[in-house]
Amino acid sequence: MSYKMETFEERKVRYIEKIKNLTMMSDILARNVLKDKECCEYILRIIMNDSMLTVLDNQVQVDYKNLHGRSAVLDCVAKSGDGRLFNVEIQQEDEGAIPKRARYHLGLMDMNVLNPGEFFDKLPETYIIFVTQDDTLGYRLPIAHVDRIIKENGAEFGDEAHIIYVDSSKHEDTELGRLMHDFHCKAASDMQDGVLAKRIYELKESEEGVTHMCKVLEEIREEGRMEDKMETANNLYKMGMPLEQIAQAVQVSVQMIQEWLSGETSPVK
Repeated sequence: MSYKMETFEERKVRYIEKIKNLTMMSDILARNVLKDKECCEYILRIIMNDSMLTVLDNQVQVDYKNLHGRSAVLDCVAKSGDGRLFNVEIQQEDEGAIPKRARYHLGLMDMNVLNPGEFFDKLPETYIIFVTQDDTLGYRLPIAHVDRIIKENGAEFGDEAHIIYVDSSKHEDTELGRLMHDFHCKAASDMQDGVLAKRIYELKESEEGVTHMCKVLEEIREEGRMEDKMETANNLYKMGMPLEQIAQAVQVSVQMIQEWLSGETSPVK
């Protein structure tokens, strides 16, 4: 029995159906919305309750590494006009938004922003913002601000490192509540705000946007295939198979196998 390889056009039919069900709580859609500076600025203005906040620079899928080489890919990193830094994370699972992960993200941000020779007082004010599927912290709050304080007198520590949790399941009649409502909408027509609705329409309902999103899903598929090949290559190497045979088995170059095994490159090229 022969196996017929699925074509991109056949996969595209499945992709289009998947795109219809995506919301802002989906990583794939969120990163493409947050990539838009106007949308990123709008979201931050509401979460920060600061209508004057401006975004000078914003990047998505930012790969930061610590001193030991361990990395974390941050959903969105933005810099405001007054020099503040923001890391916005969209988390559907509680495990992805535990307090120690927020602490780790703060450390990564600090480690990757201070240049050699700069004094510590040059560290910018930094915010780690987790938008979660539900009440991760369990305090029944639509938004929770976490700052270090001095226990004995309740005074602020003043390190300008902040953590914010936003519960996206709370859709109260406030700006934040309406924003969280929109985060769960599949269709632009169901959204209450024009800024996000416009971008969602572009990505999910316009021909150009759907084509772009299909390509994004195809890239994710290819990334998954390459990660599988990397895992297979590592297993075959541990079994003692020569590099040339490993390369032939997983259909990549010997040089790529060497880079994977040395940790010099990711599986996606």
